[in-house]
Amino acid sequence: MEIYTNSDGGVIFKKYSLMGGLGDFVGQMCDTLNKTTGHMAIITDRDTCLAVAGPGKRELTDRPLSQGLEQIMESRGIYQHHPNETPIPVIEGASRYLVSCAAPILAEGDVLGCVLFAGGDEEMETSETDYKLVQTISTFLGRHMEA
Repeated sequence: MEIYTNSDGGVIFKKYSLMGGLGDFVGQMCDTLNKTTGHMAIITDRDTCLAVAGPGKRELTDRPLSQGLEQIMESRGIYQHHPNETPIPVIEGASRYLVSCAAPILAEGDVLGCVLFAGGDEEMETSETDYKLVQTISTFLGRHMEA
C-alpha cells in the first residue's frame, strides 16, 4: 500500500503494483504486439489494465479487471477462447471487449499480471502463433521482473 497526500492535504491510498513501474515499457510492448498481429493488445497488473494498444485504449486503461480474467491469472495457465465457450470480458461491468487469448505473468511463483489479446464478438479468433506470442511475452516480463 502506498500513501500520498493531495494538494488539499487529503490522504490518498493506492495499492502498490510491481508492474506499475513498467508503464512506458509495457506500453511500447503493447503497441508492437498490436502492430504485428492486428489484435488489441493489453498488459495488466493484478487489478487493472496498465497498457492497451488498439481501439479500446480509452475505455480499458486503469479500469478494474473482470472476475473471469482474474480467474485466468489465478489458474496460472494460458487461455484461448473457443467458439463454443462463453466469452470472458476484459473489465468488470462491460462486455464490449472480450478476452481472446491470455497468459499470466509469473515471477518467483507469484502472479503479477497478464498479457492478452482482446476484441469484440467478431474478433475472438486467435491462432496458435497468437497463443505462443502471449505466452512468450508473459514469460519475458516475468523473468524481467525477477532480475
